[in-house]
Amino acid sequence: MTAPTMAATESSAEAPPRRVLMKGNVAIAEAAIQAGCDAYFGYPITPQAELLEWMARRMPELGRVFIQAESELGAINMALGAAATGARVLVSSSSPGISLMAEAMSYMAASEIPVVLVNVMRGGPGLGSIQPSQSDYFQAVKGHGHGDYRTPVLAPSSIAEAIELVPTAFEIAEHYRTPVFILADGILGQAMEPVVQRYRMPARRPAGWVVDGAAGRPPRVVKSLHLKADELDAHNRDLQEKYRTIAEREVRWGGENLEDAEVVVVAYGTAARVARTAIARLREAGLAAGLFRPITLWPFPTAEIAALSRLVRGFLVVELSAGQMVEDVRLAVEGRSPVLFEGRMGGVVPTPGEVVDAIRRLYAITPPITPAAAGGLR
Repeated sequence: MTAPTMAATESSAEAPPRRVLMKGNVAIAEAAIQAGCDAYFGYPITPQAELLEWMARRMPELGRVFIQAESELGAINMALGAAATGARVLVSSSSPGISLMAEAMSYMAASEIPVVLVNVMRGGPGLGSIQPSQSDYFQAVKGHGHGDYRTPVLAPSSIAEAIELVPTAFEIAEHYRTPVFILADGILGQAMEPVVQRYRMPARRPAGWVVDGAAGRPPRVVKSLHLKADELDAHNRDLQEKYRTIAEREVRWGGENLEDAEVVVVAYGTAARVARTAIARLREAGLAAGLFRPITLWPFPTAEIAALSRLVRGFLVVELSAGQMVEDVRLAVEGRSPVLFEGRMGGVVPTPGEVVDAIRRLYAITPPITPAAAGGLR
């Protein structure tokens, strides 16, 4: 691997970005550093260990905070405290470690503390394996911890896209004062790809809420405890209004070959890359398949999938799981067209051939698109 150096990463104004070979975990870590991450807290776990190792090397070089905590519980609570002082904070772990962080994530959502949390997913449930998986979708998208809260979730499908989404995650976290997930699978963390080192540092937002010493001003309180029922009800209403705003403004998705698609594959992360190969094979055979790739898993691109559902024969959802995102696709489609599922578990990745076969099955059970229906998509 060609490692980015200080000169290569921090003097981009003097020289054009270089195309280098980077591992996914390292790319995410360096993107966070270049985005202005002030403090990192973590605990080693495969398949994200290289992310922590890179931060252990680079953060002290830059005079920033790196702490390998005694546990995942320690790491996430240290992150809570640091972020409450206004620091730009990153935490990373993998599936079982993320589970241990659920309580503090709920506290941060309630306290409206911005933190970016990277989950490089492994097979489960339980300790499972160190192989890649996407079986933490429910955990990330449906709340993670206790209480009525939501967490924005960004899902890159390439190392280059992961580099782009890291500063976006910090922007969303700080703009809305919320924890944000970057959800990657083990393949994305461990794979190596050539990338152009284009980094971005989001502007710092004025933070009139941080607890950084009350000299010359009234004291501030950052808390998640509201003992009076009407006070907690009002706080929850404010949070829900914020989540509605996020759902309106922060939906992201990508589409490929949708203009003439008769069937649409919905997939994210590594599964989307497998689907892309399958779609290319089918198009060579004369079958019009397209790819719909959610980039934000929450807020989910419900309206966009609903619009497609009126125009295509059906959907195939591909996941590295028993089927989790497929539920959100079915909710968006609302029965207007068939939704089939193709997935593998425990670290097994569906092959392009398996996806091709599943798409052919979808073709076999659905009628052709009528010219009237097709007009809206063309």
